Amino acid sequence: MLEINDLCLYYKQSQILFNVSVTTSKGEVTCVMGTNGVGKTSLLRAISGTHHRSSGAYRLDGKVIEAPPPHALAAAGVGYVPQGRMIFPLLTVRENLETGFACLPKSERGVPDEIYDLFPVLKDMIGRRGGDLSGGQQQQLAIGRALIMRPKVLLLDEPTEGIQPSIIQDIGRAITYLRDKGEMAIVLVEQYFEFARDLADRFIVMDRGKVVMSGERDSMVEADVRRFLTV
Repeated sequence: MLEINDLCLYYKQSQILFNVSVTTSKGEVTCVMGTNGVGKTSLLRAISGTHHRSSGAYRLDGKVIEAPPPHALAAAGVGYVPQGRMIFPLLTVRENLETGFACLPKSERGVPDEIYDLFPVLKDMIGRRGGDLSGGQQQQLAIGRALIMRPKVLLLDEPTEGIQPSIIQDIGRAITYLRDKGEMAIVLVEQYFEFARDLADRFIVMDRGKVVMSGERDSMVEADVRRFLTV
C-alpha cells in the first residue's frame, strides 16, 4: 500500500532525513521509533505532503506520487493524525469530524457508526467544543477525523503523548481493530516500546535522520531497539 525508497528531506540548508525507506501493507502496523529529534515527525510530514521530500521514490497503492499538495494526498487516501492533535478548538466535536468530508464525494459525507463504536466519548460529547475536551479525548477526536476520510494509509504521530493510561488502552484497542480489519496500512510513530510492542508487525528505528534498524517484529531484539530509545 505504501512504498517509500531512499527519501531525503531538507529544512532550508539542513538535511533532516537521509535515504529513509518504509514499506507497509494493508492489515499491517509499521512502527517508527527513536528519541526526540531523529526525524520521525519529518518522515510523516513527507508522507502526508505537508513538507515535500527533496528526493526519493514514493508509491501509494501502486501509483507514483510526485509532489502534490497535502489536500491532494488526503483525497488519494493518506490520513494524518499529527503530533499535538491540531483539532479546531472552537468547533464542536461534530464539526471537527465533518472537516474530514472535504476529501469525500457528497454521497459519502457521513460519520460512520464505527467511529462512535471505537470512541464512544465522541458521541457523548458530539455538541461540545473541541477545546473543552481533555487531551486524551482530543486525541480520539483527531483519529476519528482522519478515519472519516476512509484512508488507505493512516499516519499516527505519537498518539500516546501526554495521554492518560485508560485512553492509551482505548487507542491501542482501536489501532488493533483497524489493523485486523485489513483495509488500511498504519504507520505509527512512537517512543514507548511497551505500547508499540504488541501492535507493530514491523519496526523501523531511526537515529539522526537515518534508519539504523528495521525488520519484522519477531526478528527484532528488544534490548537492541531500546538502545536507541534512551537519551
